[in-house]
Amino acid sequence: MNKLRVGLIGVGGIAVGRHIPTLHKLSDRTEIKAVSDINMERAHQVAYQYGISGVYQNYQDMFHEVDAVIVSTPNKFHAEIAIAALDKGLHVFCEKPMALTTAECEAMIAAAKRTGKVLSVGYHYRFMKEAQGAKKIIDAGEIGRPLVIRVQALRRRKVPGWGVFTNKELQGGGSLIDYGCHLLDLALWLIGNPEPVEVAGAAYNQLSRIPGQVNMWGSFNHETFNVDDHVTAYLKFASGASLLMETSWSNNISQDVIENISISGDKAGIDVFPLRLNYPKHGMLFNSEAVWMPGEDDPSIPQAHNFINACLGLEEQVVKPEQAMQVSSIIEKIYENSKVIS
Repeated sequence: MNKLRVGLIGVGGIAVGRHIPTLHKLSDRTEIKAVSDINMERAHQVAYQYGISGVYQNYQDMFHEVDAVIVSTPNKFHAEIAIAALDKGLHVFCEKPMALTTAECEAMIAAAKRTGKVLSVGYHYRFMKEAQGAKKIIDAGEIGRPLVIRVQALRRRKVPGWGVFTNKELQGGGSLIDYGCHLLDLALWLIGNPEPVEVAGAAYNQLSRIPGQVNMWGSFNHETFNVDDHVTAYLKFASGASLLMETSWSNNISQDVIENISISGDKAGIDVFPLRLNYPKHGMLFNSEAVWMPGEDDPSIPQAHNFINACLGLEEQVVKPEQAMQVSSIIEKIYENSKVIS
């Protein structure tokens, strides 16, 4: 089988921490041919460290020697780069979120359709063993009709103090678009991606604008901080089901991290992290936990396998671009419907 030739556009933390190591583990199926970054010193450093031959400042200059690209630039540039690559006949894996606006997402999907190339988005939580197990249980009808979905993506005092995570112009927002999007995407996928008929929310950044805050992930300028560090949201679906969401980079909670999706159905309920089915039976109440689940501990591996196989026409994409667009559309509405409360 021919190897999929891959180029990386943007070689920041996610490229070096996830994508390059993952592709190296799959070197029997892929070959990293080139990297591109506006910071050429960084690009050369990464290329030297990982033995990559092609180094470019202009990402389009690498297109001739690759079959697919991984886009891990600031969010503002996702649509522009993805469309350019698709129009050159390349498959595209784009880091989450898909883009800043629904209109940009639509343009990306249109490019994928007219070129017949794969466009995938990096919602790797879907590939976690717990998520895969929950999807099997829900699709088998064991919880019945979903009624109430609760989503939590909370960190205690962990505003990313590096890169451009707090740059609203480049990223489009803060904790919701960077972190909460993962759990929102997973929750929607688990219940079949219904379209919401109502979206409401509130975004906050009061805590991060107070001088002298304790922060576990580096430092940032509290005076110029203008993205959300805490968001609540409410979604209602045509079926009558509702979704309650809370996400934060910098919550005053007792735990370091709280990540969970809890779905109450009319037959049973399910918690995803840890995976547990809650149900009545024989006049009693039961909680059943999964004691073993198949799959990889690192979700990056099955995510990469799925992208490679989709590019080769061997399997269907797990993350469809229309579903990723739905997440971006909801995030866009939450931001539109709420002024940042500071």
